[in-house]
Formats: sequence, C-alpha cells, structure tokens
Amino acid sequence: MSVFILRRLLQSLFVLLAVSLVVFFAVYAVGDPIELLVSPDAGQAERAALIARLGLDLPIWQQYGHFLWRALHGDLGISFVHGVPAIELILSRFPATLELVIVAILLTCTIGIPLGLVAGLYRERYLGRGIMASSVLGFSLPNFWQGMVFILLFSVWLGWLPASGRGPTVTVLGIPFSIFTAEGWSHLILPAVNLAVANIALVLRMTASGVAEAQSQDYVRFARAKGIRPGRIVRRHILRNIMIPVVTVIGMEFGTLIAYSTITETVFSWPGMGKLLIDSVYQLDRPVVVAYVMLVTLLFVLINLVVDILYAVLDPRVQLTEQSH
Repeated sequence: MSVFILRRLLQSLFVLLAVSLVVFFAVYAVGDPIELLVSPDAGQAERAALIARLGLDLPIWQQYGHFLWRALHGDLGISFVHGVPAIELILSRFPATLELVIVAILLTCTIGIPLGLVAGLYRERYLGRGIMASSVLGFSLPNFWQGMVFILLFSVWLGWLPASGRGPTVTVLGIPFSIFTAEGWSHLILPAVNLAVANIALVLRMTASGVAEAQSQDYVRFARAKGIRPGRIVRRHILRNIMIPVVTVIGMEFGTLIAYSTITETVFSWPGMGKLLIDSVYQLDRPVVVAYVMLVTLLFVLINLVVDILYAVLDPRVQLTEQSH
C-alpha cells in the first residue's frame, strides 16, 4: 500500500505540471486584462507601468517560468483585481463552497442510497418502478433552471426560504460556518438541494442496479437457503458488495461538485469559489483563474487517492492486487 500511494503521488505531480502548462497558456492567451484594469483616460506611461508591475511585458514562456517557480514555493500569483494573493482569495471562499458541497453529498447519501436500496429490492413492484421513473427527472432538469424554479417556488411564492446569500456564520477554529445557525440553514438548504438532485438520481440508480444484480448471485441465494434473516442479508451480503462502485461515484462527485458548483453558486449568489471563478473570468483576473484550476486539480488528485484507499478497506482483494504488481 505504501508503494502504491508513493506511485500515485508521483503521478499526481506530473498531472499538476501538465495541467498548469495547459491552463496557463490557455488563460493567458485570451483577452487583455489591462483594458479592464486601466481607466480609459490613463496615459501610456501609466499603462506601461501597470503592465510592467503585473509582469505582462515579459514573453509568455518567461511568465510561465516565473509562475512555475513561485508555485513551487506556494505562491500562485497576485489577483489583478483584488491585489491580494490569488490562493489566499480562493481559500477565503473555500469554506463556503466546501460547506455547500458537504451538505449536498450528505443529502445524496442519505436519500440516494436508501431509495436505491428500496428500488432494487422491489424492482418488480410499483414502488420500485415509481422510484426509478422519478429518478429520471434528476438527470433531465437543467441545473440553472431547477435552481430558478426553487427560488420562484420557495422564496417568491411561499416565502419560506431566502433566495440568495449565505446568511450569518459562526466562526469555529477560524473557519466561518453557516450550519450552526437556523438562519444559516435557511440560506443553505435550497442551493444544497439544487446541487444534490442530479447526484441523488445517479447514486439511486447505481445502488438499485447493484442490489438487483447482487440478489441473483449465488452467495445471496445460499444465505437465504441457510435461513438468514432478510435484513441481515441486505446489510452483510448485498450492501457490502455494492458499496465499492457507489463509493467511487460519491468520491468523484465530491470533487466534481467542488469544481463545478459555479452554476448553483451564481444562481443563489452563494459566496463560494465558483462565483469567484465566474467573476474572475469576466474580469480577466488570470492569476485567480489559474490558481482555481490548480487547486481543484489538486483536490481531484487527493480525492482519487482517498477513494483508492477506501477500495482496500471495503475489499481487501484490491489491496492485494495492488501489492502484487
């Protein structure tokens, strides 16, 4: 396992290097931030001074070399717009995004897995068919449209929940959380549900198909023949064997939600990393965009590593296979 983790970490370094190369040249080839940062009335001397201060007067390959050297020391550049380190700006928004994603993942697990289990166990009955049919909506509804419908229904018509913002926060260990106040939850629940709907449908259908397949396996039939109680068969023999693909999907979706929560955060004006990314793209704040992509890539790499380790916990054969190579 140690050799496996070391090999994955080395692979991750090459992935980060490749991503930094592609993203840097792609982002820096689009637009001219000077046009947005400098007043139209500014003179040529002022423009030249700002270009030199931002390092935009250097050839792009030299800019990349400076970026790479600073990145090795934990510096991903200074925001053109805000004038603060890009990584510091992103990390200041990270708790809001992480809180939103964690609640969405918890909703995915607590709703998707039980419903998928019921749909798989009763797949030939109206209950199972109804659950599977309703899950199609989770894939079909556009995320932005779904969010606007939630706002229209629960905020405008019913007036139950606020339409935007994060609400009051409580600082714990220097990190602001909104989950520790009732008003914070009222702001959190709509964007979290909007973010979770598609994943609930995905996990539901994966769980249902896994349960349906597991019920036809010999080890389940043998357990039934021995007279083991149905509840114990579900817990010990069915759920345990279908959790590996489900854990894989949940782990990947965790990283995906962090990276692609931009639509939900924009619709609900949630002050997270996704909204910061959209604002930075509009403002051509290149260091923030590059730093965001690098941070998200690092999170994906770490999440993949954690998921692979969980494989070995859930199924020892995975660990033995990796060690034998």
